[in-house]
Amino acid sequence: MPRQSASLDLATPQYIAETALKIVDQDGHTALSLRALADALGISLAALQRRCTNVAGLLDLVTDHLAASLPDIPAETDWGTATEQRFTALYELLTAHPGLVALRGARPWLSPQLLKRLVEPQLAHSLRAGMTPQSAITAYRQLYLLTLGSASFVDHRNPQSAQTATRQALAALDPDEFPALTGNLASILPAVVDHQVYYGALHQLIQAADPARADPRRSRP
Repeated sequence: MPRQSASLDLATPQYIAETALKIVDQDGHTALSLRALADALGISLAALQRRCTNVAGLLDLVTDHLAASLPDIPAETDWGTATEQRFTALYELLTAHPGLVALRGARPWLSPQLLKRLVEPQLAHSLRAGMTPQSAITAYRQLYLLTLGSASFVDHRNPQSAQTATRQALAALDPDEFPALTGNLASILPAVVDHQVYYGALHQLIQAADPARADPRRSRP
């Protein structure tokens, strides 16, 4: 079994994560299974299960692999700029891999790398900026939920499909009962896939929570 032995040596956590992500990105989230992944890696299903017990473990492995690419922002960066950079990077990561978002569903995003690269530094930065622990976690949750929600409900890699589905759904409505929806398709359809909707909402949340705006003595130069 030389091929199996050589493949086992190559089946590192990083390679497993990259191969799983490739399957999801190319063939859709329904194409990913432990058996399909084992075949793509050239190893047995049992060998793969020794590295990640089940699909949930595999998703955690993939999430941790991706989260490692989130930016490491210097501590001296002002809160508003650092926050925008962190959540913009998270949004771009999620919208680049919609299949992973669909697979995770309601599972919490709590991989070690995500906690290390996003959650811990964001909360620590907020506390240093003068927020209370309660206001820091509240601001984080608002920003996180905005980002995850904005990435979850539209496949931004296929905007035409999202607009078509929206158009078909609205076309089935009774104009007398839904005049606002049926009468404003030209404005509604672009907004469904417009990244600027997210960036605008992110900017508004950051402005509202920025401790430098709440305390003029801490204003940025």
